[in-house]
Amino acid sequence: MKGYIEERAIDIANYIIDYNATVRQTAKKFGISKSTVHKDVTDRLLQINPALARQARKVLDVNKSERHIRGGLATREKYLHQHESEEVQE
Repeated sequence: MKGYIEERAIDIANYIIDYNATVRQTAKKFGISKSTVHKDVTDRLLQINPALARQARKVLDVNKSERHIRGGLATREKYLHQHESEEVQE
């Protein structure tokens, strides 16, 4: 494995742990795809630093378990704002 990939995997894991970040937030921050974030944390990092990989995986598992809640809240906000703008137009 190339050195920069190993370094990126470690940086990604530290970012996820420090900021309790989601895969999507991490991908945006590092300018890479969600698939790459996931592969770095779940596959590559296990070979480099298993303890760090487990820590990052815990954060990602919590985020995944809460994903449906965040999605529901975002949808609720969207429709609340739509309803408010409809009232203003009337």
